[in-house]
Amino acid sequence: MAIKLNLFVASLILLTYYITEIYSVVKFTNIQCQSLDRDFALFDSWFLKSVNRSYKYVSVKVKLLKIPVSKVKVRFGLYKRVNGYMPFLYNMSFDACRFLTSPNPNPVALYFYNFFKDYSNINHSCPFDHDIILDKMPYHSINNKVTKILPFPEGKYMIEMHWIAYDIDRAITKFYWTLT
Repeated sequence: MAIKLNLFVASLILLTYYITEIYSVVKFTNIQCQSLDRDFALFDSWFLKSVNRSYKYVSVKVKLLKIPVSKVKVRFGLYKRVNGYMPFLYNMSFDACRFLTSPNPNPVALYFYNFFKDYSNINHSCPFDHDIILDKMPYHSINNKVTKILPFPEGKYMIEMHWIAYDIDRAITKFYWTLT
């Protein structure tokens, strides 16, 4: 009788654990791209495509008009929506050319770079002498990085990136997403 009771309690604990475990999901909600210097770069296309309820992806194509580009900085911030978008956790700048060649890159920049590296052609050092393409980056690839590696609280977020070439602000990209 004691064995059956212990088995019942153990199965009840396991069942309770699996029922109450919560899985967070990242979903893209919008993307905005703005070229501040149309003589330097143009956004050919940027869109969020929903294939079905569970599969959405982001694609962006930037045409560089003055190539080669050998001095690039990125200023990015993570914002959370609380009565408007307020700075949350990260707001930093880094030299993109040095980042791509550095043996010890900035860990925060490396964390965010890992989101995009598998889906973009930004995988070499400067100078950039071709268009920049982010092709079909799905949100399920970000789920593990945002929810398990570095857990975030639920809410609406925006990643805003300012692309600075030769110390002039050239473009702004904003990725909006929710974590539920």
